[in-house]
Amino acid sequence: MSVIESTKPGAFVSLAQAADILGISVHTLRRRIAAGELPAFRTGRRIIRVRISDLERLLRRVPSTASWS
Repeated sequence: MSVIESTKPGAFVSLAQAADILGISVHTLRRRIAAGELPAFRTGRRIIRVRISDLERLLRRVPSTASWS
């Protein structure tokens, strides 16, 4: 079971946790937020959180070779 599957769908995580889940850098996450690809929420002056369910939407399935034919 992945980290995403084991967390409540409406749960929020920090950018560091989200980057760790996706295996990308926090800087990449910040670029995705700035580009409007990932919704984020400020919970304080400096604290930014993202929803687990929004992280799942960032991921795209890679087509298998069987579907290319």
